[in-house]
Amino acid sequence: MHHLPRFRFSLLMVVVCALTVSLNGASAEDPQTRPKVEIRLSSAAQLAKGEINFDDLKFDIEKDGAFDESMWTERLKTINGKNVKLRGYILPASTYQDRGFKQFVLVRDNKECCFGPGAALYDCVFVNMVGDHTADFSTRPVTVEGKFVLDPETYKYPGGKGPRGATHMAVFRIEGVKVK
Repeated sequence: MHHLPRFRFSLLMVVVCALTVSLNGASAEDPQTRPKVEIRLSSAAQLAKGEINFDDLKFDIEKDGAFDESMWTERLKTINGKNVKLRGYILPASTYQDRGFKQFVLVRDNKECCFGPGAALYDCVFVNMVGDHTADFSTRPVTVEGKFVLDPETYKYPGGKGPRGATHMAVFRIEGVKVK
C-alpha cells in the first residue's frame, strides 16, 4: 500500500509530460525535412566505465509503435543492471519543485521533444533517486549516476494503449544516486 502514492505521482507526472509535449506540437515535424544526425555510440572504454549516451539506448521501433522486449539491442542488455553515467536534461514538466526532488524524466535534449506522443521511446529515461539522494532542477545538461534498468512494466500506458497506438511512455529507468 505504501507504493500507491509513488505510483499515483508517477502516473500524474507521465500524463502531464505527455500533454505538455503534445500541446507543444512535438510530432508536427516532417521526418523528410528533419536533418540527419550521426549516431555516436559510446566506445568500449566508455562502456567499461559506465559512461553511456542516448545513442546507446536506441532500438528499432516505429514512432508511436507498440513496444516489445524483443526490440532491445545487445548493447541495452549489456548495460542493464549496471551502474552508469548518462548526460541529458531534466524535463521541466516532470518535476514540481526546484530542489530536493526524488523523481524526474531525463531527456536527450532541452526542447521538451523527447517524451510522450510523437517522441522516440528511447529518448527518455525515468530517474528515481534512491535512499536519501535527491536532485535539484537545472536548465543546463546534467549527468545522472545510478543503476540502469530495462523496465517494460512500470511505464505502460493505462489499459495498454496510449495515443496513436503506443504501448509505453518509457522503458528505461535509472535508480539514481547522484545528479550533477
